[in-house]
Amino acid sequence: MHREWTVAAITRATLPVLLALTVVEVGSGLVLGSFEATLLRYPSLLVLVPVTIGTAGNLGSILASRLSTAFHLGTLSFDPADDDLAGNVVATVTLAVTLFPVVGAGAWLLAAVTGGAILSPGTVVAVAAVSGAALAVLAVAVTLAATYAAYRFELDPDDVVIPVVTNVCDVLGVLVLFGAVQLLV
Repeated sequence: MHREWTVAAITRATLPVLLALTVVEVGSGLVLGSFEATLLRYPSLLVLVPVTIGTAGNLGSILASRLSTAFHLGTLSFDPADDDLAGNVVATVTLAVTLFPVVGAGAWLLAAVTGGAILSPGTVVAVAAVSGAALAVLAVAVTLAATYAAYRFELDPDDVVIPVVTNVCDVLGVLVLFGAVQLLV
């Protein structure tokens, strides 16, 4: 497959994706705005918002980078029995499951230090852990789907997958975090 490495070719591949993702991000902001009262009532949840969506995007981006490298090396396989693919997925989920409770504890501590912790530390950690685990699974699914789509449409995954993953994970991060809040608070 011939790849054209010019600014025009990269722009043709990424501009439609970036325009669509801009609309997605506006939707995320609207959803976030609808939860403003909850965030102001529970400052520790307010602290969780940027960290949660950023960390979910980072996890997806790390996986996307690894899959993109495998793609360029010609070793990428979308076979669920592929040990490299499974190992990357397990590593992503494991990182999230271990990292998000720490993020929750840090969010509670920061809110407590600044005089705003109303929720118990266990509740904030539980919200972070549940949303983090769910986001890890969703980030893996989005990353695999975006990488596969790039492969099928003969696009360079370096150009399109990370923007798709980070933006979609932003939206999912907001939705999943507030879903966990609805369940646990």
